[in-house]
Amino acid sequence: MDTAFYQRRSPAAPAAPGMSRRPLHLVNFFCMAPQAKSVSLVGDFNGWQPAAHPMTRMPDGGWTIRLELPHGHHQYVFLVDGQPTLDPNAMGKVHNERNEVVSLIAIS
Repeated sequence: MDTAFYQRRSPAAPAAPGMSRRPLHLVNFFCMAPQAKSVSLVGDFNGWQPAAHPMTRMPDGGWTIRLELPHGHHQYVFLVDGQPTLDPNAMGKVHNERNEVVSLIAIS
């Protein structure tokens, strides 16, 4: 998987004025990476930008973040020390528009 992909995507465009926004749901993401120096969450919800959602290290070596996401299906991966890593707890795996395998979550 090409890590440069995550650095050149532009963030998602904000909703146009006057358009209703979909309700948001709190979602917890967890990545077990005790040896990692940094972990971030990248996905279609943040334009695949590595700096958008850095995760917080927990005492047990896991990393966590809580986000508000709209209803629907979202593609994502963890960047563990810059390396794309699938979520073993994801609801599924899909191929993105570059035919790379990414994790999938459904929010309802």
